[in-house]
Amino acid sequence: MGSRQRARPASSPELVIITGLSGSGKGTVLKCLEDLGYYAVDNLPVELIPKFTELLHGSSDIQRAALVVDIREREGFQRFPEIYSKIREQLPTTLVFLEADDETLVRRFSETRRPHPLGTSDSILTSIRRERRRLARIRSLADHILNTSKFTVHELRELVAERFRSEREESRILIYVTSFGYRYGLPPDSDLVFDVRFLPNPNYIPRYKKLTGAHPSVARYIRSFPQTKEFLDRITQLLVYLLPHYIREGKSYLTIAFGCTGGRHRSVMIASEIHRRLERAGYRVKVNHRDVAKA
Repeated sequence: MGSRQRARPASSPELVIITGLSGSGKGTVLKCLEDLGYYAVDNLPVELIPKFTELLHGSSDIQRAALVVDIREREGFQRFPEIYSKIREQLPTTLVFLEADDETLVRRFSETRRPHPLGTSDSILTSIRRERRRLARIRSLADHILNTSKFTVHELRELVAERFRSEREESRILIYVTSFGYRYGLPPDSDLVFDVRFLPNPNYIPRYKKLTGAHPSVARYIRSFPQTKEFLDRITQLLVYLLPHYIREGKSYLTIAFGCTGGRHRSVMIASEIHRRLERAGYRVKVNHRDVAKA
């Protein structure tokens, strides 16, 4: 979640506006903020936002509020950039924009069997792409842009809670370590990608072929080469150096991907080890082996 921080007077009420693509998790984020003590409003008409801002500014009971505005407003939503530029002059306002990959959004609409807000005359994918184009200008105004494709509901709530739980300027970063196979393509959400195909490949050893890099014997084989230890040590040093800088720049989550040919042996072992090392360094880390089950 990248950010553009603005100083907030301690006595000023805080407003968080959540917007973005349909199906990207806006309701989940709003509910999370409500649980954190924010006064929550869903689908507030754009024309009423200035009035809501006035009420918030004059209230002694509500110090933090969050509201969702989105494409359900139809044509009125196009006035949002103009209104947003005015209200942010009146009180500290944070704009959070949620999005997800086309494939993820199509799957979510299919699972919930809900129609897209833009109507049913077009396919879901066509509506998603049309909505993405319409929201491009609003996206450019956002303080935080969050792609929710890889998050479960629980992980999304955890990330939002971590960011908005207190007034800390520096948030704890959430690190995703992913293994993948180059034959299946690069993970599109990766921030850092490392190619480990220079390491000897256990796939060519019959007793290891059907195992994965998570198996102790395969891991021992990969570790037996001096270049493996040197690579792990150098990458660990690099990441431990980089992560504080990412945090200072407002980075809330970072995806680090390790790739080998098929995503079953070398990348799995390396990703698992980096996961353990970063946890020992005190970071919150999750590991995912994207292609380990593929033939």
